Amino acid sequence: MICRGIFDLASKEARVKELENIMEVSTFWEDNEKAQKTIAECNEMRSWTIPYKDLKTRFENTKDLLPEAFDIDDRDMVQELLAELDKIEESLGELEIRRMLAGEMDNKNCYLSINAGAGGTESCDWVNMLSRMYQRWAGKHNWKVEIVDIVEGDVAGMKSITLKFSGPFCYGYAKAEKGVHRLVRISPFDSNAKRHTSFASVDVSPEITDDIQIELKPDDVRIDTYRSSGPGGQHVNKTDSAVRLTHAPSGIVVSCQNQRSQLQNKEACFKMLRSKLYELEVTDRENKLRALGGEKKEIAWGSQIRNYVFQPYTLVKDTRTKAESGNVQSVMDGDIDIFVHAYLKEFG
Repeated sequence: MICRGIFDLASKEARVKELENIMEVSTFWEDNEKAQKTIAECNEMRSWTIPYKDLKTRFENTKDLLPEAFDIDDRDMVQELLAELDKIEESLGELEIRRMLAGEMDNKNCYLSINAGAGGTESCDWVNMLSRMYQRWAGKHNWKVEIVDIVEGDVAGMKSITLKFSGPFCYGYAKAEKGVHRLVRISPFDSNAKRHTSFASVDVSPEITDDIQIELKPDDVRIDTYRSSGPGGQHVNKTDSAVRLTHAPSGIVVSCQNQRSQLQNKEACFKMLRSKLYELEVTDRENKLRALGGEKKEIAWGSQIRNYVFQPYTLVKDTRTKAESGNVQSVMDGDIDIFVHAYLKEFG
């Protein structure tokens, strides 16, 4: 079992040793920027080698103990060892899923935005439900979650919300959620208890780091300020501190209102705008490479990727991979890795 997880481990271990030798040199910290990059690369390599070696050790120990457990007919011990093998198999599967996250942007933090579509109040409530689902999903991965921007609905829910996820491979995993999400349920806002269909679109973009330069011409960006409408204390709702940027050439619009000052919100907006422009640049480059390679499948932006049916039956089904779950409540509580992993296996 464990052998199928070998993924060039030897070269990664060799690189770790090489980097560790570099860090032991007395002049290592003379160039602080270079030193930080070296440490980051070493930590990245270790994030592969340490878990894999741990899994291999656990597997070897379990494999050695199993014959002994059978010989002495210790059924409890046999069950514990078989359960350990299942855990090892699951952990190895997760590590192999991560191996697919080799894209230029996959290891970065990301912004996830949800916008209400057709359906009025229903769609605003659907945005609220999806926001809760994604925040719980991020919590299961131990990612830090920050609300960057929120526009409340007129009656209930939210017209839009932007979340920032910080943690290992946030963008690599979250990119699987791009697209339109469709909800079918008995409306809690309909006195006749009729079934309604609601839509919400999800967009995901990586957070760019300082070493990536994206040129922005001042004339291409329109800056609007307005009064914040979301939660945030007495200051946030009394001044025009919220900022919205519109990038004319691309049509990209970003906004932020979670910071206390207009300047802080403006800085956050420009960071998000650069992130989206960087994603456009990389995606365009990757699309051209895929076209040269004759890619067989294409995921069109804005396409309906998943249906969430609450009535007349319960089923969540991904239209791209056909992955599905009948446990709607579990999915809405953040258990969406079944869909994310299926996407990565097919399109990653």
